[in-house]
Amino acid sequence: MAKASMSHEEIANEAIKHALKALKKRHLLEEAAHAPAFEALSRPFISQGSEWKEKAENLQVELQQCYKVQSRLSEQLVVEVADSRVSKALVQEKETAIADMQKELTEVREESSQLNLDLEQKIKELEVVVSENSELKAQLGKMTSIAKNAEAENKMLTDRWMLEKMKDAERLNEANALYEDMIQRLRASGLEQLAKQQVDGIVRRSEEGAELFLESNIPSTCKYRLNAHEGGCAAISFEYNSSRLITGGQDRLVKVWDTNTGTLSSNLRGCLGSVLDLIITHDNRSVIAASSSNNLYVWDLSSGRVRHTLTGHTDKVCAVDVSKVSSRHVVSASYDRTIKVWDLVKGYCTNTIISYSNCNALSFSMDGQTIFSGHVDGNLRLWDIQTGKLLSEVAAHSLAVTSISLSRNGNVVLTSGRDNLHNLFDVRSLEVCGTLRAAGNRVASNWSRSCISPDDNHVAAGSADGSIYIWSISTGDIVSTLKEHTSSVLSCRWSGIGKTLASADKNGIVCLWT
Repeated sequence: MAKASMSHEEIANEAIKHALKALKKRHLLEEAAHAPAFEALSRPFISQGSEWKEKAENLQVELQQCYKVQSRLSEQLVVEVADSRVSKALVQEKETAIADMQKELTEVREESSQLNLDLEQKIKELEVVVSENSELKAQLGKMTSIAKNAEAENKMLTDRWMLEKMKDAERLNEANALYEDMIQRLRASGLEQLAKQQVDGIVRRSEEGAELFLESNIPSTCKYRLNAHEGGCAAISFEYNSSRLITGGQDRLVKVWDTNTGTLSSNLRGCLGSVLDLIITHDNRSVIAASSSNNLYVWDLSSGRVRHTLTGHTDKVCAVDVSKVSSRHVVSASYDRTIKVWDLVKGYCTNTIISYSNCNALSFSMDGQTIFSGHVDGNLRLWDIQTGKLLSEVAAHSLAVTSISLSRNGNVVLTSGRDNLHNLFDVRSLEVCGTLRAAGNRVASNWSRSCISPDDNHVAAGSADGSIYIWSISTGDIVSTLKEHTSSVLSCRWSGIGKTLASADKNGIVCLWT
């Protein structure tokens, strides 16, 4: 563009120079042409010389004025050429801007067309969704009606089921009475071995390698004092019909002990938090631990490897129990106010129950269909694990419930609370059938565990002063007080064969009593 502009300016200058040269040449030619005439005329008309001289001077003045006009015209031409160059540049910029705007307009039109097509498609989809929504509302109305009918039917079936449970409990009481009578007659006749195999009026074969009990010993001597865990131990449990003890502590370890020798058999590792509770399946194959890491851990006891990590709780898991009917089903309680039902074969949660208060302890009933739960608000609740429905509720303690233990015959459930009471409830009616207390007994924490002896005759519970109190269920009196611990006792557990009582304290010490 600059080169084109410069060429126009040079052309104008050349044109001006050429015009000036032409005028000078013309002037010289005219002077040359008129010179003879002037000379001829000057002779005859010498008198007119002054007049012609004046005219020549006037022509000279006019010529100078022409030069000035020519100069001004040249300057105007230069200005006009510069203005033309600027105008041409502006025109080119405008043309470029117009081209860009036309291109943008084309793109906007295309985008508008696409948006119109999308809008039409969305309108069609919305019409389909509205139609489906109308159909779903109609189906929801039908399903709501069906659900109401099902709920009414479920209530009727639950009432019938509770009635059958009461009848079963009455039949079980009759069987227990027959059993007691048979035991007395067999003892009188000297058939002690046969009496050991009599349970609930029938002959039940013992599990492989297990030994059945006749009656539990009242311990009096600390046989072994084990430095089990660092930082405290709150979870202990015996293998079923075995003398092996499983313990879990704040050091994130689960340990297996031989109570006959007081030696450590194995360590189970992999837990990422403190062990707050643990349980063993009835086939003695798996150990399940509740942890402060919000998870449950399942170990294979024979290999010592973690079999499952059960996740789903959003706060620490403080209680766990396994079904007394099947080793497949497990329940857990957490401080996220939920109780979860787990399938160990599948390794995931099958149902979640939302409770009104944080649950500290729980226990399966004998039928494996219901669970007892003890809560911070002091209430004992009974739940259906299939439906998650609350079947019954009773105010068990004035303060938080810390422990729940079911008797071996399934007729009595023991609860312990921060009000330092230990209450016995009839499973059929959830009415208190006994209360155990002691002047020096103080429950140490929200997860202090008490237990019932395998023969259902005694209760053992630890105290904040390090003592262990043993009561007779039939009389409600203290039959023994054990002193060996130097810190608060958090858990007590009787061996399933009734020979050994284990206790654990806040310092991680486990005592084995005989």
